[in-house]
Amino acid sequence: MKIISTIALLLSLFISSGTLPDNMLNSPAGDDKKEEIITGACQTEAYLPYLKGKRVAILANPTTVIGKVHLVDSLLKKGVKIVKVFGPEHGFRGNASNGAKVKDEKDAATGLPIISLYGAKRKPAAADLKDVDIVIFDIQDVGCRFYTYINVLRDVMEGCADNNKELLVLDRPNPNGYLVDGPVLDMRLKSGIGQFPIPVAHGMTIAEFAKMINGEGWLPGKKQCRLKIIPLKNYQHDLTYTLPVKPSPNLNTQQSILLYPSTCLFEGTIISQGRGTLFPFTILGSPALKDKYAFSFTPVSMPGMSETPLHMNNACYGLDLRNYDTDTLRKQKRINLDWMIALYKAYPDKQRFFDRSQSKQMGNIDVLAGVYDFKQQIIAGKTADEIRASWEPALSGYKQMRKKYLLYP
Repeated sequence: MKIISTIALLLSLFISSGTLPDNMLNSPAGDDKKEEIITGACQTEAYLPYLKGKRVAILANPTTVIGKVHLVDSLLKKGVKIVKVFGPEHGFRGNASNGAKVKDEKDAATGLPIISLYGAKRKPAAADLKDVDIVIFDIQDVGCRFYTYINVLRDVMEGCADNNKELLVLDRPNPNGYLVDGPVLDMRLKSGIGQFPIPVAHGMTIAEFAKMINGEGWLPGKKQCRLKIIPLKNYQHDLTYTLPVKPSPNLNTQQSILLYPSTCLFEGTIISQGRGTLFPFTILGSPALKDKYAFSFTPVSMPGMSETPLHMNNACYGLDLRNYDTDTLRKQKRINLDWMIALYKAYPDKQRFFDRSQSKQMGNIDVLAGVYDFKQQIIAGKTADEIRASWEPALSGYKQMRKKYLLYP
């Protein structure tokens, strides 16, 4: 039996550093890319002249980097007049737990005011933008409907549109850019983890998504945000891309990022996804599966990652996906439904499988999947192909609509 233990020293190391540890990454996949992908932020020559003389606000988090240096620090050194920073979920420095409200504060390193957009408000107010000429959006996304940074993008676009401010988007690769799959959100299930009629994996970069928000009229009243985009160089959606910085505390390995479109659906079940361990979204299990699986792990409270994880302090038994070959997902271009089907079949008390009443984290399976029939399909024993067939024709319709906004092959 393999048992994962959480060690305080390791924990402090992982939480304090935003850099993905080399020994927990997939090998950097560069065999299929001829030239290095260059992010929008790294192309300072393309936007520094445009910022000259302007008062700048930046929507940022720990992924907002040029190389190993934070964009805010880099631009300040280059003389850009940054007047404030907007912070999303997990905060500007990334030290808030998932779902935790974040307060306004002052950045200790720069002295800049940090306005939280994951607390009392979700979009910049008129007072926040009064002394701003242009807003920069530079945050790493992972390409999933329930990953909240696309909601932040929409909210910032709305604030800019309301106050006639331009938004400069510095584009970054989507590490799951090859994947366009999952049920399209039934807008009757619109929530904080599903705001747009898109599938689970949307297959777009953040700049492409910004174009879609404008083009599809998804801002209130179909308002339009003035956009300026610094696109990526040498990027295609099918290219592999290893993130240099973890995009959020619980996506702390390349493996977790690539499995996330499939394993995050387990947040709508009684199965732990590994929150409360050093390996979230790469391990799955429950105490009730002790007689079914040998692999085990024990979630514990981990401030900054998950303070009250499901099944806290109880050994969970299930699947270890840390060494799963993610190239399988890339070749199939599909979310993996087999894990959900298998664990439901193995779970002894099936009436409790989708019961999340004991968890303090959001996790309604209908809301996560974005449709009402997914849960019933699993209960009815439908195959993955049968479930996938029910996603049509909406999924194909989205794929066709998406083509209008693509910046890259």
